[in-house]
Amino acid sequence: MANVINDSNFDELISKNQNVVIDFWAEWCGPCRMIGPIIDELSEEYKGKIYVAKCNVDENPFSTRKYSIMSIPTILFIKNGQVVDKHIGSANKSVFKKKFDELIQK
Repeated sequence: MANVINDSNFDELISKNQNVVIDFWAEWCGPCRMIGPIIDELSEEYKGKIYVAKCNVDENPFSTRKYSIMSIPTILFIKNGQVVDKHIGSANKSVFKKKFDELIQK
């Protein structure tokens, strides 16, 4: 299962991990609930290679604003503290798996 990231630990977790994927989501968001299990599966598959976390936009307004999250779900791909890719909306597992692989290779 993906880790939980929030306004208080956001910067620390990003600085401690080379490869980070963050799923910005909300309880009321249907597409977020659709991709949630996919993100959890990939979190297990890439354990030790990518730090995968979920950030609830309703509970973490500072991080949501800082990264200009306007639509959810939004998935950020972060390498060495810098956003290198972004995916907005739902997709199947193969799309996300490709983006996870690309993050490791960058």
